[in-house]
Amino acid sequence: MNKSTINAIRILSAEAIQKANSGHPGLPLGSAPIAYALFQNHLKFNNADAKWDDRDRFILSAGHGSMLDYSLLYLYGFGLTKEDLMNFRQLGSKTPGHPEYGHTVGIETTTGPLGQGIANAVGMAVAEAHLAATFNRKGFPVVDHYTYALCGDGCLEEGISYEACSFAGAHELGKLIVFYDDNDITIEGDTDITFKEDVGARFEAQNWQVLHVDLVSHPDDVAAIGKAIEKAKKETKKPSIVICKTKIGYGTPLEGSHKCHGAPLGTENLQKTKEKLGWNSEPFEVPDEVFAHTAEAGKRGAQKEAEWNAMFAEYEKAYPELAAEYKRAMKGDLPDLANNEDLFRFEKPMATRQTSAVVLNKIAALLPSLMGGSADLAPSNLSDMKNTDAITYGDFAPASYEGRNLHFGIREHAMAAIANGMQLHGGIQAYCSTFFIFSDYCKHAMRLSALMNIPVVYILTHDSIGVGEDGPTHEPVEQLIALRSIPNMKVYRPADGKETAAAWISALTGSAPTALVLTRQNLPQYESSGLNALKGGYVLEDCDGTPDVLLIASGSEVEQCVGAKAVLAEEGVKARVISMPCFEEFEKQSAEYKESVMPAAVKARVCVEAGSPYSWYKYAGDRGEIIGMSTFGASGPAAQLFKKFGFTVENVVEKAKLSLKK
Repeated sequence: MNKSTINAIRILSAEAIQKANSGHPGLPLGSAPIAYALFQNHLKFNNADAKWDDRDRFILSAGHGSMLDYSLLYLYGFGLTKEDLMNFRQLGSKTPGHPEYGHTVGIETTTGPLGQGIANAVGMAVAEAHLAATFNRKGFPVVDHYTYALCGDGCLEEGISYEACSFAGAHELGKLIVFYDDNDITIEGDTDITFKEDVGARFEAQNWQVLHVDLVSHPDDVAAIGKAIEKAKKETKKPSIVICKTKIGYGTPLEGSHKCHGAPLGTENLQKTKEKLGWNSEPFEVPDEVFAHTAEAGKRGAQKEAEWNAMFAEYEKAYPELAAEYKRAMKGDLPDLANNEDLFRFEKPMATRQTSAVVLNKIAALLPSLMGGSADLAPSNLSDMKNTDAITYGDFAPASYEGRNLHFGIREHAMAAIANGMQLHGGIQAYCSTFFIFSDYCKHAMRLSALMNIPVVYILTHDSIGVGEDGPTHEPVEQLIALRSIPNMKVYRPADGKETAAAWISALTGSAPTALVLTRQNLPQYESSGLNALKGGYVLEDCDGTPDVLLIASGSEVEQCVGAKAVLAEEGVKARVISMPCFEEFEKQSAEYKESVMPAAVKARVCVEAGSPYSWYKYAGDRGEIIGMSTFGASGPAAQLFKKFGFTVENVVEKAKLSLKK
């Protein structure tokens, strides 16, 4: 039944793409034997419980070949129907153009942007290694599974794959196995026009085991693929890449051509493919014996989960506290942080990167699943969890996978995508950190965090021209508006310690990712800040009666607004200071609440933020003034830069008076 099932995967994929008149048939046709060998004989899964904790994870990093995923999920009983395949790429279907996490049962992560899936797989392998070291005990392998990824030439050309695979090799992630569909073809033609490197040598240099399978000379060689998988599993100190030499569009008249990479085969070519492969079934029909064959893998997986459940029951008896913590971590339960007064104790002026460090470490002691690190900037980001007399966090490393501090290296893009994989795996609350300016390097992975509704926390320090002497290359200007434009991304820029604590609480409670945008320079602590920051915007300091002017700011610029309020009061002008740490949360509030904070009748307004002004026009209105950055910064002491670019009490006062005159 090997050949029949492999051809079922091929033909279903090609038929769905042809019916949709859109898609990428080349990869499913060429890599079907790889996927079949894995699912039928090696992948640990239970199609009746697709979220079983100890399942193996399979990631199609080359997400444009999504029909491979959907054909597998259909044949192996994950709940997709023939009609779902027939509705490939149609609005509202369970089979969208690229795999989407949370949309289709059995899809482990959203892929399509090339290289992201490999990095997600690395993150899942990190999570597996950490949880195994934390919870496994002799005789009780509670966490014991593999992470598999299938990639193509495009994934390996993307820089993120270099970053992620270098990290995986350095950390000896032996339970990570990547299949490389080496077909030498991309959209523009033969990869030889731009991609000539020795991929095997590259991975050997990155401390990977490199294995080879020839599916050109020996098509559908399931035994060879199986031997490679078994050899990969035996190498415990290195991740493995199985380089599978394939023909794109195998079995079609377009075999080996870029013409079958990203376009349907065409009716005539599809018919010729069926004839060559000996496929006689009606469109979207599969022989019963194929389903009987694939059902064997599902039964085997169900038995494995039953055995795991029995083992876990004994584990609970032997290690009740450990088992309870494992279950809490996998469910993602949180301690009551909002009512923890200790998180809000700040008195002296501190940079918000410092207040974040204080809050992070207090939460870390309460939340054992918190795990993360920085892209080689932990001493500056203040993003590491500090050892105490009661807790030793340690570094995640080959000799200490139980460590909770990660050293991502100077790999911002892969760092963010690895964090996504850790979060997706379950059992981990992931965070990562870098300078705010380098969020540009992280952005695509951050966008996918938002698309997948996963609460990864991004600590982004050195948030403005307050960076100072490092100059405009390191001073964020347009980054706030860029992150605020991502749907489902929360962007918090707190003004003091209590707002920082509220930002962390918000980040950990909900399904959205959160960017914590933090200062390098010290800021004052405010009496009336705190949990109000959970509403995104609130009245920090008010006046008697209706204000004449609203002074609205986020982060470090709140200080200038507070100072301007006092000056204006001496001149008989009533001002209200509104702190706006998170636009996204403010917009979720009721119309009544927003009106109570920003009365529509008060037209005189000054909005202040050391970043692009484009976020603020909505709140400034037709009579308001905005103090922002319309140029790049400069190199010099931070205090001098704030004065140079107009972030002073005096300028806020001047702009308030100007707005009042309109």
